[in-house]
Amino acid sequence: MMPVLLLAAAVAAPFGSGRLRALRVTWMVAVYLLLEAVALVVLFGLWVGSGFGWKLRGPRFQRIHYVLTGWFLRVLYAQARWALGVKVAVVGPHPDVAAPGRPELVFCRHAGPGDSFLLIHALVNWFDREPRIVLKHTLQWDPVIDVILNRLPNLFLTAGGGDPSQVAALATGLDDNDALVLFPEGGNFTPTRRERAIRRLRDLGLHALAERAGRMRHVVAPRPGGTLAALDAAPEAGVIWVAHTGLDKLLTVGDLWRHLPLDLTITMRWWSVDAAQVPDGHEQRVDWLYEWWGRIDAWIDRHGPGS
Repeated sequence: MMPVLLLAAAVAAPFGSGRLRALRVTWMVAVYLLLEAVALVVLFGLWVGSGFGWKLRGPRFQRIHYVLTGWFLRVLYAQARWALGVKVAVVGPHPDVAAPGRPELVFCRHAGPGDSFLLIHALVNWFDREPRIVLKHTLQWDPVIDVILNRLPNLFLTAGGGDPSQVAALATGLDDNDALVLFPEGGNFTPTRRERAIRRLRDLGLHALAERAGRMRHVVAPRPGGTLAALDAAPEAGVIWVAHTGLDKLLTVGDLWRHLPLDLTITMRWWSVDAAQVPDGHEQRVDWLYEWWGRIDAWIDRHGPGS
């Protein structure tokens, strides 16, 4: 999502006020396009070097692709810090919450441009993880995302949300440095999407869940299907919940343009739960998911803009 917004802001830049804003956006777009060009050349070389695709799925070439992903995101993050004034502050008790040692299921709030890039950057570059990501099929419009993520074990879902069995298949066989990444809300937070999710629960007759969702002001009601499928497929995996705030108000290209330079701090919180603490039973797990989503909502209320 962030690349699309940057490109749209670049188109709008000559018509906006403030030459520095235009220069910042133009720089970020130029950096992104250069990274895309370099990465595509490297990816082509890897395809040739793997025997024209023959060994791309082997562990050696899979690891090289994760290293390339880490490099791409590391450079992009460094440039965003420098040009846009974006900083990240992680609050919480343990800096190695996602360090390798066991498979993990990572469930994250989804709000603001680029938050998925930031999460994957953290997993790959901070914690040396090899993430398997459940993400929207529209992200394949980006050439590098399309090529590199389709060479790695990831899942692109259509607007309908896909079949939970696909998520279960992706979560099967995680090793000690793998992490399945899923955004239970199914899309970026917006007030409209939040209201739509509450109405959907009411239409399904899930009035108790709709009432709980109505009390959560900063998140969209989670969809349990993918989350529960991942838990069933990887019972040995720990669970990491991730909340963040700071990008919440950047809902449109206009919002992004008006706030440039961003000069903002994205605050993140990671919670780790042992596999033994995951409840059994469908209803118990749905209740547990909503409990955690309520906890994330309360955390955002305390740490979000204006709090």
